[in-house]
Amino acid sequence: MSDKSPSFSIKNWSNDDQPREKLRDKGKMALSDAELIAILIGSGNREESAVALCKRIYASANHSLNALGKLSIKQLMEFKGIGEAKAITIVAALELGRRRRVEEALQLEKINSSQSVFEVMQPIIGDLPHEEFWILYLNNSNKVLQKNQLSKGGITGTLVDVRLVLKTALEVGAIALILCHNHPSGTLKPSRADKDITQKLTVAAKSLDISVLDHLIITENAYYSFADENEMG
Repeated sequence: MSDKSPSFSIKNWSNDDQPREKLRDKGKMALSDAELIAILIGSGNREESAVALCKRIYASANHSLNALGKLSIKQLMEFKGIGEAKAITIVAALELGRRRRVEEALQLEKINSSQSVFEVMQPIIGDLPHEEFWILYLNNSNKVLQKNQLSKGGITGTLVDVRLVLKTALEVGAIALILCHNHPSGTLKPSRADKDITQKLTVAAKSLDISVLDHLIITENAYYSFADENEMG
């Protein structure tokens, strides 16, 4: 009779192979992404250790934490050794990381370039599976007073409530607006609808001496700025 397969729980590994102890003794920067995820799940399955399992999961997401963060609980549970509790733990940890990025972006004091707009908005809309349209309201120092979602699910055929946009601008004391929306497809080319909504809001805001400074199309890793490309009219 063959012996049972050994346990792959982290507590049964040699000290050199234990990511918890490695983090304690060498610091968090010494660990790979897979080792950090392995700490979350604690154990692997009967054939592989937690680190080996997490390396396989990470590889399935093209070694991208952003891509891994898009996996659902159900998708994670397709890996042997990942039950509901472990899947939920991974999803929760990656969501905390995403929220940390948002919080860091919100600490940005001043918008001074299209890149700074991208840094504020990419963590919010850059990796969404659907399209969202947002407006940044700025004061006379180009500091963000407020961010509002204008529409969700695409702007083609969307009736823009210009009055609501301008009402909010007056309420918060904004003197400038920046338009932002994401393209889940990854393309950075503006559509006819993108250009039309930019023109519509620019003309409407101008009547109240409010400037529309830019319109950014944002993807996971890049952006297109109407202002940088001299497309603001």
